[in-house]
Amino acid sequence: MNAVEIEQALADLADAPFDREEFPFAFLEAFGNKETTIKRLRSGNTNASDVENGILQRLHLHLATCDEGMVEQTLNALRQSPKTASAKVKYIIATDGISFSAEYLVTGDILACNYPDFAGNFPFFLPLAGITTVREITNSKIDIQASNRLNRLYVELLKTNEGWTTEERRHDMNQFMARLIFCFFAEDTGIFNGDDLFTATLEQMSDAKSGNTDQVLAELFRAMATPIENRAAANLRPWADAFPYVNGGMFDESCPIPKFSNIARSYLLRVGKLDWQDINPDIFGSMIQAVADDGERGELGMHYTSVPNILKVLNPLFLDDLREKLEEAGDNPRKLLNLRKRIANIRVFDPACGSGNFLVIAYIQLREIEAEILKRRKETHDRSWIKLENFYGIEIKDFAVEVARLSLLIAEFQCDVRFIGQKEARALVLPLRKTGRVKRSNALRENWLEICPPATKPLLEEHDLGGPTGRLALESVNQSANLEVETYICGNPPYLGSTWQSKQQKDDLKQIFDKRTKNWKLLDYVAGWFMKAADYNISQKAAAAFVSTNSICQGQQVAILWPEIFKTGNKIHFAHTSFKWENLASNKAGVTVVIVGMSADIKSNNNIYTTTNDGDVNIQRTQSISAYLVSGQNIIIKKSSRALNNKNQMSFGNKPVDGGNLLLTKNEMENLKLSQHQKDRFTRRIFGSSEFIRGLERYCLWITDEDLKFALSLPQIKKRVDRVREIRLESRDKSANELSQRPHQMREMNIGLKHTIVLPSVSSENRNFLPVGLLDNRSTITNLAFALYDAPIWNMALIASRLHLVWISTVCGKMKTDFRYSNTLGWNTFPLPTLTEKHKEDLSRCAENILLAREIHFPASIADLYDPETMPENLRKAHDANDEVLERIYIGRRFKNDTERLEKLFDLYSKMIAKEEAQKIKAKAKKQKAS
Repeated sequence: MNAVEIEQALADLADAPFDREEFPFAFLEAFGNKETTIKRLRSGNTNASDVENGILQRLHLHLATCDEGMVEQTLNALRQSPKTASAKVKYIIATDGISFSAEYLVTGDILACNYPDFAGNFPFFLPLAGITTVREITNSKIDIQASNRLNRLYVELLKTNEGWTTEERRHDMNQFMARLIFCFFAEDTGIFNGDDLFTATLEQMSDAKSGNTDQVLAELFRAMATPIENRAAANLRPWADAFPYVNGGMFDESCPIPKFSNIARSYLLRVGKLDWQDINPDIFGSMIQAVADDGERGELGMHYTSVPNILKVLNPLFLDDLREKLEEAGDNPRKLLNLRKRIANIRVFDPACGSGNFLVIAYIQLREIEAEILKRRKETHDRSWIKLENFYGIEIKDFAVEVARLSLLIAEFQCDVRFIGQKEARALVLPLRKTGRVKRSNALRENWLEICPPATKPLLEEHDLGGPTGRLALESVNQSANLEVETYICGNPPYLGSTWQSKQQKDDLKQIFDKRTKNWKLLDYVAGWFMKAADYNISQKAAAAFVSTNSICQGQQVAILWPEIFKTGNKIHFAHTSFKWENLASNKAGVTVVIVGMSADIKSNNNIYTTTNDGDVNIQRTQSISAYLVSGQNIIIKKSSRALNNKNQMSFGNKPVDGGNLLLTKNEMENLKLSQHQKDRFTRRIFGSSEFIRGLERYCLWITDEDLKFALSLPQIKKRVDRVREIRLESRDKSANELSQRPHQMREMNIGLKHTIVLPSVSSENRNFLPVGLLDNRSTITNLAFALYDAPIWNMALIASRLHLVWISTVCGKMKTDFRYSNTLGWNTFPLPTLTEKHKEDLSRCAENILLAREIHFPASIADLYDPETMPENLRKAHDANDEVLERIYIGRRFKNDTERLEKLFDLYSKMIAKEEAQKIKAKAKKQKAS
């Protein structure tokens, strides 16, 4: 059960008269306990309570009702009960029907309120349903001043150095900018000796007219690449010799220096005047990545991913487990040491790493856990065992690769300052050690096992165990040899729907999926990362989690992608359901995403995270997670070309292909100046999604072949028909060319002889019911809606039900978070029990009552009527009655919640498909026998 369902169940219980004997069982039922569980408690078979009128459910609660005024005494008795401790219950609860008291023994939180108010405190009890609430981490603000100045410098340098704008020279410019950034950071953090050593030297030694700025920079970089013992032979200028040896790949390669104009020199010095010591490596990495990207330079920071969003991936992937182990270890030195060794043997791999945000945050978080271990072991000055070489990445953009490596170096230094002190950090930083292993490449064309190969030995070696003084840990070093290397794949790969993929990107997916599934061309680009991660996971101890558009877990892509992933042995072990993934730019571009974590390591408990409107995250623990990111087995809903269970056929509406000439606004209709007879003969009211939902008036020319000659005799109609012919002939679409033979008509000419049941193809997720309706035989619909022509009205009752909405929201795709209906996925597959004639009569009456309830409020639109805040009570009751009738057809009573609805629907679907397959096999056998 989810939090909304629990809230409603508790509210119903609080509103009902207090029944002292039945309250405990009704309370347990509100949290999804099955009837068999409650039956055993009621009989006393599993009730181990030793408190009068008490009910004890092991690992969950100890609850007792009592006489008036005895609530606190009863709660105290529950607290002191030996059974409470031995059964390891989470809650003790006491009530007399007037007062209500409870305590959450896990944290010591208490609740005391009037009895009717306990339902309003439902979040207090959510752990009883395996749901815990986590307050989102508050987002930090970002100062983009440094990036703006770098941007100005970068653009000015490109103006001054025309040859550097080519792709061949891009790497030179990117490497040069990375060196500058390191130098600015190094002079403000004490890595370079003296105050503002780099900027002051540039200002003093370079010509104000900028004739020699490039030469001064070249000499400084040469010094930083020269070891101290080689300085005498290098014949460095004295002002350059003051700089330390840096190396570490930052300065050991020859790097051309661009020419500087006086404006570029001015920008360079302005950048140096900033205070770089508190720069945030994850934020700044994305900012400066944009500097070198022509398409992103105008929107610095647009693609920065906030820390809270990154942690939505990293926490359930591996950080939460490490923190749990830290708590379990307490102050035990041996357990703490083993946990530290485990952390040192963790690798993080982002195969779409950009400027390294995920890697940087993962590194910082691991350092924080290690620092707590050292604090508890009283070894706070020990050097970290976490190596930057354990952080792997693949990135296709050259400058992003440089930035990712640099960001990790900055993060390492800042963590050293924070955890072992400024002086020690400075002593350790130079010469630079190896940084993250980030490769510039196309991740979908690489063998990930070559980029991040299986470890043949532990990453932690004996010489890593010494602190700054060289002291070895007292415990046996060789214990680390028994530790497995753990690899965690994470990131936010590019999404790109199938329509927007380039030929190169299509070829990327072809390399991965061509031999797996024939429909791979319909997949989003991100699917390639999921498939390669699944293959990687089965090769060693690894798990993966990616951010993705929610489309890969809805609609037609589920049946294409996830069976292939499940074939590898991977399972979904955690998921974040749809939420807005926003960055920190001022205009905050956002996209609706999911996070999916998967592993070949089968876990008994898996978590589904749901972000609430208040920013909290509810956690549901379940045995298994389906490809639709709901609790349950991996049943894949596949498209069906026909409506199963004897439902009527649903089809798309009529596609105009007219350039707007067959469709008419109200004004255009009036401007035709047709007589009433001509209007009746040649026009129809037409509805798409917007027209039906918002009540907009729209018309169309509707000309039969028999009426064509008369229609063309009217100049105002002939003009429009001729224009349709021209547009269709000019089209590159062959089918449109063929339609030019009948320019007076739409591609389809479907209309109900009696009526049409209409259903918009897209509608808001905020509505509690799908906006289905009934049109007369003078109205038709466009291809932006679905139609059931002359279908019995009981079909409308199905579509208007809560059951159908739950089904659609789970198995159909969405446009952002709005419902995107599919007839082949949503309607044709909708599981339906066999309906008797009495069932159909009852459902028809329910549909009529819904229409009558709407009619009372004419001319209110569907949008007005189905606003959740203002929905008329009579319409709400009509829908509730419809749900009552339909759900009793399914199980003989109302469903308790959406979780139960989905369980029943998926169960019916699996049985329905099994029956279909059995019939096919039987028919095939019969055919073979006959032949």
